[in-house]
This record gives sequence, C-alpha cells and structure tokens, in this order.
Amino acid sequence: MARFVDHWDFDLDRPMRMPRILDAGDVPGESADGAGNATRTTEAVAAILARGAVPICIGGDDSVPIPILRAYESRGPITVLQVDAHLDFRDEVDGVREGYSSPMRRASEMPHVGRIVQVGLRGVGSARASDVADARAAGNLLITARELRERGVQWLLAQLPPDASVFVSFDCDGLDPSVFPAVSALAPGGLSYVEALDLIQGIGPRLVGAVFTEFVPALDRNELSALVLARLVVGASQVA
Repeated sequence: MARFVDHWDFDLDRPMRMPRILDAGDVPGESADGAGNATRTTEAVAAILARGAVPICIGGDDSVPIPILRAYESRGPITVLQVDAHLDFRDEVDGVREGYSSPMRRASEMPHVGRIVQVGLRGVGSARASDVADARAAGNLLITARELRERGVQWLLAQLPPDASVFVSFDCDGLDPSVFPAVSALAPGGLSYVEALDLIQGIGPRLVGAVFTEFVPALDRNELSALVLARLVVGASQVA
C-alpha cells in the first residue's frame, strides 16, 4: 500500500499519508519459550508506551493480548474492547491458563483493567455456560454480532465511557469469513469491514493501543485478508 500514500483514501476522506507510523520491528521469540516470549512482549510494549507512542501490534494467536495488556499496569484504568467471535474466558485449557482461550479472563484479573466490552460473539466456541456466567459476573458487556448489526456501531460506541482509555483486542475471526477468510476458526455472521472500521475510528483519541491476532496467511485468498488487516491498521493509526 506504500505506493498509494499520497492518493485519496475514501475510507479516511483525505489522502492516506501516514507520517506518524513507525515499524518497531518484531519481538524475538522462541517456539519452546512461551514464558520468555510473553516477558519480552510486555517489555517491548512498555518501552513503546514509555516513548509516548501508541502500540499497534500484529500477529500471534489470542494469547498475545495477555502480555501486551500487562504493559499497561501503571496506566489504568483502561477499557478493553474485544472484537472476537469467541468469548475467550476459559480459566484454563489442559492446564494452560495463558493460552488463546483465556485472554479476557486474565484481563479481567488485572487491576488496571476497569471494563471489558466483548463484541462479535456468535456460533459455538470454547466457552461453556459457566464461562459466560463468569464473564457477566465480572461486569463484562457481551454483545453478539447480530446485536451489533441490529443496534449499530454508534450504539456500541455509546457504551464506552467518553473519558475512557480504550485498548482494542481484535481477533480477526470477529470479522465475517466473506471479509476475512484467513482464520483457523471460521464462523458465519461476523462483522463487516465497514462496521469494524467505523468501530475503530469511532474510538478516536481514546485509543491507547491495539492488537490484531489470529491472522493465518496460509489460509488467505487473493490476499483479501491481508488487505483488510492493513486497512484496519491504517484506520487505527489515524486515531491513535
């Protein structure tokens, strides 16, 4: 997309110039060192925050938001807006408590996380009835993809406090498969591209960070998913 930075962007209603974006590179990781990878992720995000920048992170599965959110420990309270087809509120799966089914459970335990809003829920995933009850008991607002479609993005944005510091945890399977096929857990009935972009842009200066997870390039079709993800990152960078 770099070829088009001076072209008119109709999603932004202005040229797509992105002078404020800096690629900070990858966090080094080892496949056999999950705990070390998490520590390095927290440290990298904390370093970006210390420079006064807004981290927009890409990659990994849905365990990645856990170490990223830990970097905000001294910057609360923050509101977490999760876009996801799945609840991700399992306490553990096969003894693993910081895996891809548990990020919102772990986030709810962080003192600096004040509220969690979960949108895009649909179909059947790893959540059991007790997990749904626990999420609601924790004060989480659960919004299905159907409810978002019926009530609209502006209604959802009104559920976020006007003075909130908002972190977006965006699982790409929150989008409809027709928009984003490159995920490992397809679920029909997800958010449209316009709904997702309006949601991110509607947060405005309240955005303090974002992470986009669960993109599987090997499952992409005609690079559609890569394009959609790039467009959402552009949208996030314009309000950060």
